[in-house]
Amino acid sequence: MTRRRHDRSFVRTFFTSPTAVEGEDDSAKMLRRAAELRGMQAPDVWVPDNEDATAPSMRDQGAQNIVDVVAENGADFPGEIHPRMVWHRDDPTTRYQGFQHMLDIADPQKGAIEHIDGFVIPEVGGIDDWKKADEFFTIVEAEHGLEPGSLAMSVIIESGQAELAMRNLRDEMGKPENTLERLFLLVDGEVDYTKDMRALTPTGELPEWPELRHNTSRGASAAGCIAVDGPYDDIRDVEGYHERMRDNQAKGMLGIWSLTPGQVVEANQSPLPPKTGSWLLDTGDTEVELDSRDGVWTYDGTDVSLVETGNTYELAVDGSTQTLDDDELHETLLEMTAYVPSMDDVVDSMEEFEAAKAAGRGAIAMERSATLRIDEVEVAIATDRMWDEATYQAAMTPIALFQDVYENRPDQHEALVEMYGEDVVERAMAVGT
Repeated sequence: MTRRRHDRSFVRTFFTSPTAVEGEDDSAKMLRRAAELRGMQAPDVWVPDNEDATAPSMRDQGAQNIVDVVAENGADFPGEIHPRMVWHRDDPTTRYQGFQHMLDIADPQKGAIEHIDGFVIPEVGGIDDWKKADEFFTIVEAEHGLEPGSLAMSVIIESGQAELAMRNLRDEMGKPENTLERLFLLVDGEVDYTKDMRALTPTGELPEWPELRHNTSRGASAAGCIAVDGPYDDIRDVEGYHERMRDNQAKGMLGIWSLTPGQVVEANQSPLPPKTGSWLLDTGDTEVELDSRDGVWTYDGTDVSLVETGNTYELAVDGSTQTLDDDELHETLLEMTAYVPSMDDVVDSMEEFEAAKAAGRGAIAMERSATLRIDEVEVAIATDRMWDEATYQAAMTPIALFQDVYENRPDQHEALVEMYGEDVVERAMAVGT
């Protein structure tokens, strides 16, 4: 993984707010509400959105509202602040408007820029278009006497051109004629991407675009940026949001767009290790989480059944039955189960490996055991997993995420201690250092 160039190594939440609401006594009311968010409701990155979330007729007012609200509240906001400007790869008038708004917002005399970490640029095209945006950042910094490269640039991948441009980043970044090192977030915008690709679905719903999410995650990793998925607009579908985040996390994309403070809470917590560990059972069509009852992990569904018949067992899974002896049943259940480790489990394993490494051992076996109950039949299972340096480094990702959150979000310390306990938090901050 390429070295990150910004203070944050991870971004879990990208939360947008309209900069100006038409027909309201206070057009900046949505900005003011967002600026007051704290704890798990506050995003890692707040995006006052002067593009799609704000009517074109209100964008000049929106730029002024960003200045007013951020100047007043920015010092106390616990996350980073990255306003989204207007931009379009095919429209120089739109690009110029976005540039003028950036110039206005970044004026040090107005008191907002000291709390602003960068700007988000939508609708980028090929790599030359990214460099146009970068040049505008450079001019804004020069015009206002800001440190060169101090304003981070995040882009929204909303076209095939932008998707292909990510392949060029490693070659372009660091050249003396640009400052693309300022790139921070690569954010998917599936709605406009769908339009650009001229994609159709029978229901009219958006395609899931797993290829785009994979490509963005890969592009971000190669260029030292952070990948963020686009909005999940069914805000009532919490489980669907969780499923999307789990799929993303398996691709290395730990951040997601959040449309409401409720989604922010879910997305802030989702990539963190759970408070308690759990066993999963593959029932044929899906994996279900087993209930823990007095130390026994119990399955209560109907897709799997288990009957003891003397010296053998009848195991039925999704309508298919096998006759198994003790050893065969043990091996089959090991294949059907998986363990989701808690934060405490991960820290325990890392501490054990660190102690072994300090004692001169390069690899150790870690045992995981449990007693399963299916249809009142109890079976003990156990497995060994070999830990070496590569396993340790892979396990470090959720711990590094936790450490990044703890270091950069002191407003979430109380929630993290409540979630895990003070001892686990202290140990998690100590491993890997």
